Amino acid sequence: MAHSNFNIRLVVRILGALLLIESCFMCISLGASYYYHESDFSAFLYSTILTALAGGVSILCTLHASESIGRRESYLIVASVWVVMSWFGMLPFYLSGSIPSFTDAYFETMAGFTTTGSTILTDIESLPHGLLLWRSITQWLGGMGIIVLSLAVLPMFGLGSMQLYTAEVTGPTYEKLRPRIVDTAKILWGIYILLTTVLAVLLWLCDMSIFDAVNHAMTTVASGGFSTKNASIGAFNSPLIEYIVIVFMTLTGINYSMLYYLILKGRIGKLYNDEETRSYVFAILFSAFIIFLGLVFQSIIRHGYLYFEPPLRTALFQSASLISSTGFTTSDYVSWIPALTMICLLLLLPGGSAGSTSGGMKWIRIIILIKNARYEFRRLIHPNAVIPVTVNGRVISTEVVNNIFAFMTIYIGLICAGTLLISVFGIDFEQSIGAAITCMSNMGPGLGASGPAGNFAHFPDASKWIMCVIMLIGRLEIFTVLFLFSPTFWKK
Repeated sequence: MAHSNFNIRLVVRILGALLLIESCFMCISLGASYYYHESDFSAFLYSTILTALAGGVSILCTLHASESIGRRESYLIVASVWVVMSWFGMLPFYLSGSIPSFTDAYFETMAGFTTTGSTILTDIESLPHGLLLWRSITQWLGGMGIIVLSLAVLPMFGLGSMQLYTAEVTGPTYEKLRPRIVDTAKILWGIYILLTTVLAVLLWLCDMSIFDAVNHAMTTVASGGFSTKNASIGAFNSPLIEYIVIVFMTLTGINYSMLYYLILKGRIGKLYNDEETRSYVFAILFSAFIIFLGLVFQSIIRHGYLYFEPPLRTALFQSASLISSTGFTTSDYVSWIPALTMICLLLLLPGGSAGSTSGGMKWIRIIILIKNARYEFRRLIHPNAVIPVTVNGRVISTEVVNNIFAFMTIYIGLICAGTLLISVFGIDFEQSIGAAITCMSNMGPGLGASGPAGNFAHFPDASKWIMCVIMLIGRLEIFTVLFLFSPTFWKK
C-alpha cells in the first residue's frame, strides 16, 4: 500500500531550487568560456538556460506544496539530487562535443559531484578552460555536500534540516557546532571557502597560473583529485607545490568540527586529543614510512643508487592522497614493486575522518570496531563485566556499534558485488577490483590500465553505469541510497 502522506511535491520543489543553484555555478564557467573566447561558450549558455528552466518550472509547479518533510522525503531528496544534478551537469560536456558519448559525459560528471575523480578523458589539457573549471566546480560542490550548501543559503531548507543533514553528512554520528543545523552548515562552508582561498593563494605564489591555482585548490579541498593537467600535480615538477598540497590533503581529511576548533577557536589541543584525528594522521605518517622504505629498496634494486628526499616526498604525497581519497598523483604506484602497489590498494579503503570531505570507511568506524574486538576478549575473561566501547571518553551505544558492523559488512559486500559485475563485461580481475574499490571509496585512480597513468575510457558503457551507482552509494555511505530500494520505504 502506497504511503498517502508521501510529500513528493515538496521533493520536486527542493530539487528545482537546487537546479537553480547549479545553473548559477554554470554561469561561472560560462564567464570563463567567454573570457578565453573558446568554443564551449554556446554549450554552457544552453546548459545554463536548460538547467535554470528545469529548476524554475519545478518550483512554479509546486508552489503550494506542503512544507511537511519527514525522514523518507529527506532520503529521497538527498539521493535524487546527486543523480539529477549530474544529469544536468553533464550537458556542457555533451553539448560541446568534448565528450560526445552520453555515458562518458554522465560518468565524468558523477565522478565530479561524488568527488571520486575517476575520468574517461585521455587528454585533459585539450579541454577548453570553461569545461576544466566546470569539472573542478562539480567536485567543489560535492566535497562539502550539495545539501549542506543549500542549508547554508536557502531559507526554504529550514524545515526538516536535521533529517537532510544527517542523510548526506558522512560518519556514524553527527556533531552540531551550533544549536541550529543551518548555522552549523554556514560554519562548515565558511571553513571550506577559507581553506580553498588560502590554498589558491599559496599555489599562485608558487608560480601556478591563477587558473590552475583556483582549480587545484577547489579539487584538493574537496578531496576530489581532478586536475587541469594530464600528469596531475606531477606536471608542475615543484617540490614546494607538492608539500603544500600534502598539508592541505591531510587537512581536508580531518573532521570539519575539529578544524572549526583549530582554525576559528585556536584550540589545537582539542585536535590533538581527538582519537580519530590522531589515528588518521598516524596512518598517513606510518604508511608513508613503509612506502618510503619500499621506494628506497626499489631504487637500489632497479637503479643501483639511493635517493632520499624524492622518495620521501613521493611517499608522503601518495599516502596523504590515497588515505584522504583525494587521488592526486606524482608517481604511478602501479609501476612500483607489487608489495607497494598492494599497500596502495589497501590505503583506498579507510578514507579520512567522519565529517570530512574524504571518502572511504572513515577512521571512527575502524577505531570503534578495533576497540570492540579488543573488549570482546576482556569480556570472555570477565563475562559479567560491563565494558562499554568509548571514544574520546564518550560511551558508544550498542546501536551505533551494530550499525557500524552492518555498514562494514555491506561495504565489503558491495565491493565484491561491484568487482563481479564489472568483470562480467570482460574487464580483468585487477582492474575490476581496483575500479570497485576506487568508486566505493570515492578515490579516483584504480589499478592496471585505469591506474594513475591511465583512465576508464576503455571500460564498456554498461560497466561505467555500474560504477556510477557505486560512486553514489559510496558518497552517501550506503544506507541513504539502499533505503530507497527497500519495500519499507514505499509502504506504511
